[in-house]
Amino acid sequence: MPSPAKKAFLLRVDPALWAELERLAAADLRSVNGQIEYLLREALAARGIHLVPGGRTPPADR
Repeated sequence: MPSPAKKAFLLRVDPALWAELERLAAADLRSVNGQIEYLLREALAARGIHLVPGGRTPPADR
């Protein structure tokens, strides 16, 4: 069951993509859900968007 602070949603992915996510998750000792969240945060960081705990972006003056 998801944490009350997290948004749950349905995601449909290609079976080959799912298999790669499972492989990466196992290699990093994460669940597939944790791996997807990690990859999303990594993609946002690459675009200059850095989240802080709680999911909010830091103030602009930082």
